[in-house]
Parts: sequence; C-alpha cells; structure tokens
Amino acid sequence: MIPGKFITLEGIDGAGKSTQLTWIVELLQRAGLQTVVTREPGGTALGEQLRALLLDKTMTMHAETETLLMFAARREHLDKVIIPALSQGQWVISDRFADASFAYQGGGRGLNVDKLSILEHWVQGELQPDLTLYFDVPVEVGMQRVSQIKNVDRFEKEQADFFQRVRAAYLDRARQFPDRIKIIDSSQSLAEVKAAVEQTLKDVLNHG
Repeated sequence: MIPGKFITLEGIDGAGKSTQLTWIVELLQRAGLQTVVTREPGGTALGEQLRALLLDKTMTMHAETETLLMFAARREHLDKVIIPALSQGQWVISDRFADASFAYQGGGRGLNVDKLSILEHWVQGELQPDLTLYFDVPVEVGMQRVSQIKNVDRFEKEQADFFQRVRAAYLDRARQFPDRIKIIDSSQSLAEVKAAVEQTLKDVLNHG
C-alpha cells in the first residue's frame, strides 16, 4: 500500500495549469503535507534530456517515436521520482502524466488508443493518479495565451485543429474516469479558478 497521494495537472497548452501549480503546492503544504513537484516529460536527468528532444521545434519525428520517447521518460520518472516519493508518504504533484499521452499523441497525432493503453499498462502497471485536475479552456483562448510566449516549443506551434483534437481527447478521458479527473473551467478569472481548485483539493483532503 502506497500511503502518499499522486496529483496530476492536465490541459491544452495555454490552459493555465502551470499558473495554478504554486497555489496547489501551497495549499497542500499548509495542510502539513510533504510535497514533491515534478513534470512530464522530464522529472529526471534522462527525462529532461528527452524533454529537450521532444519539445525542440526544429525536430521532426514519427508520432510513434514521439510516443515511445514520452513513455520512456515516464518509466524513468516513475522509477526515480514518483514511486519512491509516494512510498515515503509524500504527495507528488506532476505537471502532466499519462492522460497527456492519450490527449496529445492519441487525440492530436491520431495514434491508435489500443497501442497507448498497452504502453500505459506496461510502463505504469495499475498505478494511476489519485486525482487529476484537468484545466479546460476553449482552444482559441489557449492559443491566444500561447501567442504571448516568445519562444514556442514543438507542441505550442501546432495549429488550432490539433488542439481541438487534444481537447476533445482530454474531455473524453474525463468522461471515462469521472471519479479521478475533475474538470476545472480555466476560462474563468484566476481567482475563480483558484477557488475551484481549492474546493476540489479540500474534498480530497477531507475524504482521504
């Protein structure tokens, strides 16, 4: 039995999940919990090198190559960071996890979902996040936010139709796993998003 909790943050580029990350950690620490903050792809020395390749906007690669690299980084992430922290009773907060693969590589790139499910089971077994906060925002809003970034990465430079597919895949995952994936309307004001996040986390803290 793993005593820690595993929380993941998901959303299309520009959804604002990274903005909420500090606030989430603050809330958990205020409740007296030890936290580990990490991200995907990345989180380990090897994972960060794979992240650099995956996000390099000058790089081209087959959708299956991209997917395999994502899951390779995830395997290291689980082994080196996530599982050790959870086993020590720490709460792990990860900016993206496996739902992102189903959304970006499955929805966005059109990769066969059965292949993703095989990789998911192979790499993480039965391990799933205890809670996933999916920050949902209309694609045009997300893209408008991303347009403020000077140096976009390989995913951020994708077109609207790509992000429409990614968003649809995320919403489909949320319908499949409503107990785990909680939808936060990220088109609201920062204060309203913050309040929604706080209420969701309080529910988890109060009900274990």
